[in-house]
Amino acid sequence: MKVIGTCKEKENGMKIHKSAIVHPDAILGEDVEIGPFSIIGANVTIGEGTIIKNHVTITGNTSIGKNNVIHPNAVLGAEPQDLKYRGECTFLEMGDNNVVRECVTINAGTAGGGGKTIIGDNNFVMACAHVAHDCIIEDNVLLANGVLLGGHIMIERGAKLMGLVGIQPFVTIGRYAYVGGHTRIVQDVPPYVIIEGHPAKIRQVNVVGLEREGFSKNQIDEIKKAFLALFRSDESNRSKALEEIERQNDVSPEIRHLVTFLRNMDKGKFGRHRESFRYSAITTN
Repeated sequence: MKVIGTCKEKENGMKIHKSAIVHPDAILGEDVEIGPFSIIGANVTIGEGTIIKNHVTITGNTSIGKNNVIHPNAVLGAEPQDLKYRGECTFLEMGDNNVVRECVTINAGTAGGGGKTIIGDNNFVMACAHVAHDCIIEDNVLLANGVLLGGHIMIERGAKLMGLVGIQPFVTIGRYAYVGGHTRIVQDVPPYVIIEGHPAKIRQVNVVGLEREGFSKNQIDEIKKAFLALFRSDESNRSKALEEIERQNDVSPEIRHLVTFLRNMDKGKFGRHRESFRYSAITTN
């Protein structure tokens, strides 16, 4: 090992600042960089090309994939903030190409929630956001500054949550949905829609977002048609509209996903599909 400036450079290209504390049992891939005063725990794995900037703490049973960038004062893998937690062995798993900005906290899972918090690929988590225990964030999700996720939340791929959004535990945010800033979310948010306000209200199809994601005009028009049938009517008419869509043989994958999402939402508790997991766990225990 040779010292280059203020960094120690190892044979596989890793650069670890001399003030960083890296447990000898931690597993670091090639070309990993660890900045000043960062702390890496014993049960941490960091994939190749990931950059850990200064004053970052990565602890617990945490696995981070390739080419992520973790900014100052982020804390990943810490114990869940759950009164039921009793020190069980739980995990945080993060995929590739994520950006985690300043002061973000992402907690490990709990035994009662499956034991894992999971972050997918290509996500952008902005400053001061919090991801609680047992959340699942799929791919290409954006959490803007100060977004607060309660436990057991699922964010489907491509969803965008603007600044200071607060989300009730067990909520699901559908794929490519857009949640306006300062919105409080207490029920599942269907895919492809814009929702905002106090109380939160579905406004329209997220056309601009879908166009940016490469949806064709025909796909967007089909989603708009379903939106008018499902969200511009009362509950009784919505049920009929769902049944009518389900009888069709040529339903696109996008509309099929929307229908399945709404059916699952109806099966849950308080408008939250994942809430039923809480009650099944209570029954089992």
